[in-house]
Amino acid sequence: MSTKLANPAPLGLMGFGMTTVLLNIHNAGFFPLDSMILAMGIFYGGLGQVLVGMMCFKRGDTFGTTAFTSYGLFWLTLVGLIALPKMGFAASPAPFMAWYLTLWGLFTAFMFIGSLRYPRAKQVVFGSLTILFFLLAARDFTGNTTIGFIAGIEGIFCGLSAIYFAMAQVLNAEYGRTILPVGELKTEQVSLKAAA
Repeated sequence: MSTKLANPAPLGLMGFGMTTVLLNIHNAGFFPLDSMILAMGIFYGGLGQVLVGMMCFKRGDTFGTTAFTSYGLFWLTLVGLIALPKMGFAASPAPFMAWYLTLWGLFTAFMFIGSLRYPRAKQVVFGSLTILFFLLAARDFTGNTTIGFIAGIEGIFCGLSAIYFAMAQVLNAEYGRTILPVGELKTEQVSLKAAA
């Protein structure tokens, strides 16, 4: 029996990407927050990414473990922040959501720095996610609906970039060649960054 482990990243990226697209269609004002978004946040974006994080741990992938587990738990906490007040278990977090989003933006900014060692497609995901968190925080700090709309459009782009990166990894691995380019770094670039 082969001991080769599958790459879990496309699964995590799809959970992140699809859930992010749906939430940001809402953030852009195209439809209300509903059970579809919450269910995706619990199961595909939430539990799915946590499981992928554990799979990355098994492969010795610290970046993947930290990213997928953290963002899976982000989705679960976000659903909790929305659902718990409605069930009467806690007060609404509305006055403090901007700080929650700011902290996630800071975390993601550091992850973006880490992503610079990886293909450009991964950098786009983390770079656009960093911008998204700070835009959403700015919306909540100011109450400006225009910033919310811009954040929603940018978030749709972020989610689609994750879906693209996921499918590129699947198709490129299945066909053994580049079907969808991801902007692989040249070996010299990776060596120089490792030496720095």
